[in-house]
Amino acid sequence: MQITKTVNELRTTIKEWRSAGLTIALVPTMGNLHAGHLKLVEKARQTADKVVVSIFVNPIQFGIGEDFDKYPRTEQQDIEQLTSAEADLLFLPSVAEMYLADAKTIVTVTALSELHCGVFRPGHFAGVATVVCKLFNMAQPDQALFGLKDFQQLAVIRKMVWDLNMPVEIIGVETVREASGLAMSSRNGYLTAAEKTIAPLLYRALREAKKAVLKSQRSFSEIEEQALKGLLEAGFQPDYFSICRAGDLTLATSDDTHLVILAAAKLGTTRLIDNLVFFRK
Repeated sequence: MQITKTVNELRTTIKEWRSAGLTIALVPTMGNLHAGHLKLVEKARQTADKVVVSIFVNPIQFGIGEDFDKYPRTEQQDIEQLTSAEADLLFLPSVAEMYLADAKTIVTVTALSELHCGVFRPGHFAGVATVVCKLFNMAQPDQALFGLKDFQQLAVIRKMVWDLNMPVEIIGVETVREASGLAMSSRNGYLTAAEKTIAPLLYRALREAKKAVLKSQRSFSEIEEQALKGLLEAGFQPDYFSICRAGDLTLATSDDTHLVILAAAKLGTTRLIDNLVFFRK
């Protein structure tokens, strides 16, 4: 696996691959890789000739008081995992390489970025959209792969690509879960042993809410309220638990058929997010 830390080196390699008629898939990450990331790499190898993985802990998507400084960085372990996964190139830029000192441009996807997580993490999705836009310009991939766990992030990126006419196919990949049902996340390492026994209840709440939606015996607001109550009783501090339209993430009505239930809740100091996407008749 080739490792490069500069945009010029990345572009040189990309140009060589393009000249050879090869297709390119990009897997953007912030490192501290787990099975969910490796599933993205595996899928990318099935869809393109060459796979580029980026590892960059993006400072502008972290708010004041968030965990940028303590976000887990496991570079050597990540390199070993990506080598075993047969990634072709690892792009490992510094903050100075990604953001020029006089940079003034921020990419913002309005409306979508202001819902759900956007309420509790103002500016977060502008940081995500900006860094992903930059990575697309640097690597010029044919496809880019993202996990469905971060469903709102995926929706923001898809909207950005559509609005800006970017020639990149966005591929969402199913969430990889622990045996308990807990969605894999780099932040799960913050959980204490006791919290790890409670954390899977978030996914259970999503599944119970889905069953209730499909039974159509209660209103969506009643289902949401019951889920929030259950999470509070279990020891979570919920930010939201919302039954939404999968297309634009606005609150769903009884007429909508393609739904996503979005949830975010703190457990101790760890903020967990998860979702379920499904259709109803």
